[in-house]
Amino acid sequence: MESVARSDSLKFDCLLFDMDDTLYPLSSGVNLACRKNIQEYMLHHLNIEETEVPKMCLDLYREYGTTMAGLKELGYEFDNDKFHEFVHGRLPYEVLKPDPLLRNLLLSMPQRKIIFTNGDKAHAIRVLSRLGLGDCFEGIICFETLNPPLEDTTDDEAASRRSRILCKPSLEAMEAAIRIANLDPNKTIFFDDSARNIASGKQAGLHTVVVGSSTLVAGADHALRSIHNIREALPQIWEEGGEYSQQIIQSNNAAELTVVQA
Repeated sequence: MESVARSDSLKFDCLLFDMDDTLYPLSSGVNLACRKNIQEYMLHHLNIEETEVPKMCLDLYREYGTTMAGLKELGYEFDNDKFHEFVHGRLPYEVLKPDPLLRNLLLSMPQRKIIFTNGDKAHAIRVLSRLGLGDCFEGIICFETLNPPLEDTTDDEAASRRSRILCKPSLEAMEAAIRIANLDPNKTIFFDDSARNIASGKQAGLHTVVVGSSTLVAGADHALRSIHNIREALPQIWEEGGEYSQQIIQSNNAAELTVVQA
């Protein structure tokens, strides 16, 4: 990764970025395609009644953070890697194009920059590669980071841990990411498109920026209609000892790795 000089007097020393629908817009259609793939998996691999799939998919997402986590909580057994291969392996990645404007912004920031996604490693690497941002981040906190494989055992507690998925927006997932990446929450800014992820990020002590919205949500310090407006919204990222004030920045002509181990 290209680097810029860092200063000990910078107010923030790390920038933590969600990936999907944050580094690229929801309008890309990737999110919709992902949901359709999940529903197909539920129908054809878990044999859930077709009429129940759409509502169940959404309800589990809302209650557990991801539909996958909800399915595990309900007792459905399936291989995590095969699920991700089915759901992410058929996504239309070709709609994601290199983003030189965002790349230049990221490379100009003197802080550590880390991806924090609920997605799996292969998906994260592929998205960042398509966007031309693969070398802009120090590392990736992903599904495998928060859910490392456990040794086969008959121990009931271990079996329970295997069936439970740790993911955003749980506070436990936020605190795990902070610990694993060795972050100081008071000096870290967290960017995410999800209102509930922002709320739990704030609860964990992070400074927060909701992306893709011009409206502040609960727990958000800033609201960015576009990720490309970071410089206008947060000039303190480039300034020494900058003050952090709440504001909303509207979009203006926005231009259309290593996994961190626990």
